[in-house]
Amino acid sequence: MSTPVLYGPIGRAVRKISPFLEADALGVYVAALSMWSAAIGGTVKVSSRGSARPVLLWSALVAGTGRGKGTALRAALHVLDKSLGRFLATHTTSGITSGASMVNHLWEQQEATAETEHGRDVRALVVEEEWSEVLRRVKRDASFTTKLRTAWDGATLRNTTKEEAQEVRDPAMVLHTHVTPSDWDKYVGQSEAAGGSYNRILPFLLGSVPMLDDDRVSLPDVDGWELSDAYAWVTARPRVITLAEDARPMWRIVRRYARILGETLPEAQAVFIERTAEQTLRVAACLAASECSETITNEILTAAFTLVRRSVRDAVRLAAGQGVCSGRREATRQPLSLADKVRARIELRGGRATSSQVLPYVGASAAEVKALPDVVVTVEREGKTGRPKTVFTLRGDTPVHAEQPNEAPKPEPASAERDDVKRATVVQMAAYRPAPTQAPEPQPVKRSEPLADSNPFLALL
Repeated sequence: MSTPVLYGPIGRAVRKISPFLEADALGVYVAALSMWSAAIGGTVKVSSRGSARPVLLWSALVAGTGRGKGTALRAALHVLDKSLGRFLATHTTSGITSGASMVNHLWEQQEATAETEHGRDVRALVVEEEWSEVLRRVKRDASFTTKLRTAWDGATLRNTTKEEAQEVRDPAMVLHTHVTPSDWDKYVGQSEAAGGSYNRILPFLLGSVPMLDDDRVSLPDVDGWELSDAYAWVTARPRVITLAEDARPMWRIVRRYARILGETLPEAQAVFIERTAEQTLRVAACLAASECSETITNEILTAAFTLVRRSVRDAVRLAAGQGVCSGRREATRQPLSLADKVRARIELRGGRATSSQVLPYVGASAAEVKALPDVVVTVEREGKTGRPKTVFTLRGDTPVHAEQPNEAPKPEPASAERDDVKRATVVQMAAYRPAPTQAPEPQPVKRSEPLADSNPFLALL
């Protein structure tokens, strides 16, 4: 379960178009799942310890600017747009920057649909491609995070500041956001997560963006009949999705995983993964609904767990301040010691450097450098009347390219004599791009490895 499994008809559609995308396929899959959960959130619940819970999946794609977040969103629209009818066109919004505006948006939609054939509709997909702008504004509204938690829980939302009291029961709002690692670290703090505001969002650090040889190729058509049938099935009447008996052992592993990690990780990281078990259940219910099933099998739950566990790993890395850009961890630069600086300057000069070549660059006096145990100090004089100069070398090293004052520079070898120099190897870009004519094979669902003795789940991060 080290790699998220792209499961079901949504996963198959993402794998089909991913060879034609300059974006991480995981981002497309996550965005599509959030859209799907918003579409089915009005009629589908999942049973959790005897109570029906929403299946709303809130997600955040975390990557640097120009790293494929917007491309992933548009590809997810390509996957689901036809299958969901006019839902995405009529229920997608953005720019909600206060708790009052959130409730007002859902209430107006509720009032507008109350007398329609299908009755009240409080589904909403909030897409914030510039989430940092929203986070900057909501700092001034203390009610925003409270109402955010209420909406994720599917509890009743109320506005009491209006002349007419507004009340929205069973809201089905989904939040999908894009943010950079630095803005996540700046605005999604530990205090907000500890209150439960932002640990309801599944963050995903996107990998490197592949470069296509020909970016004029359009995305292939997706046969969405499976999702169209599933959407008609889930919206025909209210449905409650439950765990199948064969999924019970895996469900116990998921709950144990979440509990052990929560007890062993530092508090600053543990607060972001408190809802791991319920998030896994919600993802599994969405996957089951995409296959017109009211039961979550072991295969579905395992696939859901691979996705949530990836989000847990990314949340811990973000909480630890380990910024990631294009799938590469940014190295934290440690200040160099004086010994390291002096060694670097001496090695730069071929193992032999004068005081004027060292002291101005290391910020130390001659006495401090002479006191270093690995530095050998000698005094040389050019000729009988030349001024003496202090020379630094490294103890035990022989200068291989030292400057010899009385030695003439050697001439460069002729070009014919350098034919044996190793030339760079040119790698074609096609070697990094998957073949566009064939979609990747589905990844098999693997079982977890045997658990370790001390902390069986910490190594899984």
